[in-house]
This record gives sequence, structure tokens and C-alpha cells, in this order.
Amino acid sequence: MADDLGELTRQTAGAGLADWRLREADVGQIEQGLERALRTRAVPSSNGARLRFLLASHGGSTRKVAAVLGVSQRTVQRWVTKKPGARRPPGPPHLRSIEEAVRARWQPRIRARRRAQAEAEGFVFHTRARFGFAAPAGSSDDPRVRWITQDLPGEVARELFAARDAGAGEQQQTVILARALGHAYFRDWGRRAHGLHIAFSDVEFADFSIG
Repeated sequence: MADDLGELTRQTAGAGLADWRLREADVGQIEQGLERALRTRAVPSSNGARLRFLLASHGGSTRKVAAVLGVSQRTVQRWVTKKPGARRPPGPPHLRSIEEAVRARWQPRIRARRRAQAEAEGFVFHTRARFGFAAPAGSSDDPRVRWITQDLPGEVARELFAARDAGAGEQQQTVILARALGHAYFRDWGRRAHGLHIAFSDVEFADFSIG
């Protein structure tokens, strides 16, 4: 299995990302699915709850929260004060910074444990997407919208997380999943359909079941 996936990786690198027919509409689905799989509780959705979480994570210190967000302590104090007329809500750039800071600190031990489990035992990938061989029309394996539920091994999880850690982004993660799905779903783990590229696009959602 490892040798087969290694060979597919080399084929993909030689063919280039264009062979996988990626689309801008796909961006974000895989990352969102990975995040959902790593959490057992949803990240706070309101700005007030996020600021309260950051304060609690830093012992109630507005100075420490300010350092994390790259703003002045006075700015954080204006965001969280309960004095009438003194509160000033954060603007859009600061809202993004707050959300990113919360996500980075949310359930770290649980996230690490679930990632380790996926990398050791594999996961089940659920998706609805356009998927098939990039081949002449007329085959039952032509690209079309399909519901797919597929067990994938730990080495695919390791590759996905390594790509994310390296900042490779959604396109490279899509390439990894397209290759793995093609290998398992159509190539029967390397026993047939050698040399045909997989089309994987129009991803409507991507979910990962761990454990």
C-alpha cells in the first residue's frame, strides 16, 4: 500500500495540479471537514464568547490577550468593558484575528489525540463531489456527482495533516484525497485501471469520521 501511494505521489507530481481539475468552489471544504473531525465541541461563534474564552485562557489578563492579537491593552479593554457607552466593538480585521486566535487554542489536547488516532488508524471520508476517471465519455466511471463513503488509511491522514502544517492549502489537500480515493474506490487498491487520472471537483461537502 505504501509503495503504491508513493508511486501515485510521484505520478501526481509529474502530471501537475491541473490534471486534477480543481475549482475555486472547492476551496475550504476539506479544511472545514478536518476541523470538525478534530473537535468534540463547536468553537464559540459570537465575538463576545470568543473574547471571554481568550481572557479565560490567559488568566483574565487583557495585556496577554492584547499581545496575542497584536493590539494595545487599551483596545482589548474597550472591547470587553461593561461600562455603558465605553465599549467599542472590534472591526473586521480584528474579528478575523480573534477568530484565528480562538481556533488555534480550542481543545488542543483533544485535537492532538484525534489527529494521532487518524494518523495511526485511518479515517472514513464522506463527500458529495464530481468524481471519476478523466477519460473519454461513455464509461460508467466517467466523472459525475457521487455520494462517496470510503475508508482511507492512516498514511493518507498523515499526508493531509503534513500538507496543512506546511501551509500547502486546500488544493494540495484535494490532490491528496483525489489520489487516495481513486486508488481505493476505482483502482481497487492498485489492482486495476492503472495510468488513468482522477477528476475530483465540485466538492459540496467533506466530512471525516475518526474512530
